[in-house]
Amino acid sequence: MSLQVGKKTNFGAAFRSQIEVEKNTRLRSLREEAFAVFEANGFPTVRDEDWKYTNVAPLAGLDWAVDDSSIAVGQEVPVDLLTAFKVDRNGFTALNLAFANIAVLRISKDTALEDPVVFSFEGEEGKAIFPHVIVIAEAGSKATIVETYASTAKSFTNAAVQAFVEDNAHLTHYRVQRDSPEAFHYGVTEVSLGRGSSYDSTNINMGGGLSRHDIDVKFRAEGGEAWVDGLYMLEGSQHHDTHSIIDHIVPNCFSHQTYKGALNDRSRAVFNGKVFVRENASGTDAQQSNKNLLLSNDARVDTKPQLEIFNDDVKCSHGATVGQLEEEELFYLLTRGLPEPLARNLLTYGFVEQIINKIGIEAIKSDLDAAVLNRLNVKLEV
Repeated sequence: MSLQVGKKTNFGAAFRSQIEVEKNTRLRSLREEAFAVFEANGFPTVRDEDWKYTNVAPLAGLDWAVDDSSIAVGQEVPVDLLTAFKVDRNGFTALNLAFANIAVLRISKDTALEDPVVFSFEGEEGKAIFPHVIVIAEAGSKATIVETYASTAKSFTNAAVQAFVEDNAHLTHYRVQRDSPEAFHYGVTEVSLGRGSSYDSTNINMGGGLSRHDIDVKFRAEGGEAWVDGLYMLEGSQHHDTHSIIDHIVPNCFSHQTYKGALNDRSRAVFNGKVFVRENASGTDAQQSNKNLLLSNDARVDTKPQLEIFNDDVKCSHGATVGQLEEEELFYLLTRGLPEPLARNLLTYGFVEQIINKIGIEAIKSDLDAAVLNRLNVKLEV
């Protein structure tokens, strides 16, 4: 018997109440199918291979009030695009679509948006929220989207983004998760890339007591480029899990992934990155790197970069490191008169700054800089 049975009953009552207000018959059918998947499977457990290092039982064992705005009445939703969402990925994705509060952004053909489009979400004490953002970057368009999470309470965020980047379109995507240390957070990002398109993402994970982000990028036509980079910076007993899939289905596409982690106290991180190069995907260039810095003897990381290559005409590499601060660098700073705690914190700041510097919006970058420095007890004037 699954330990999530009680949660099915709890969410079941909320679903039966809210589905009645859904007027779009096709969308209602999708929601009902999604909830049936959740009822059949519940939340994932550590018996599932992709979840063996992340135990969500603490989340599943709590009663959550579903946010009243989860189902948007009468909203025009591109249901055909919703059918592309991998609802059976796990219990979280099924539950998200069942309750999804859907927002749609369409960037018109050959249009360049000067200002970033910001989606901000904040969970409340005891509540579950289910944001679901659909972004359609039409051919030749260019835009930047920002996705932020900043709950201040023991809440449950179950979020999804679907991005469709059409031919020769360029989409920059910043995702910043700074939820409360008591919060539970799950997010999934699914990206489909057209011919000659570009997708550049930076994912920052500093919050949440238990959090996970699944990333799924697919090259659908030749000439696509993707950067899928991220940082997790953890302390206390925080647990963060990143699972990514970059799927080269077609020839002559480029992907680059750099993830860094800085872990202190008793925190734990999981990184599992899979790059697939399919049989017909000649000319693929795929690079993947995961580097982790352990700042205490009790911090732990499980990292597993993977390449599955079914074509010989490719250029691919991957690697992972787990270690502590470089003794030579530390010694250099100590010989310059810096106290050891400050020297260690400055080296840590330098380690994480490579990812934060990717963010092209100064206000967000400055805010993250301040958050990192505050966590490290380093003043900006140093």
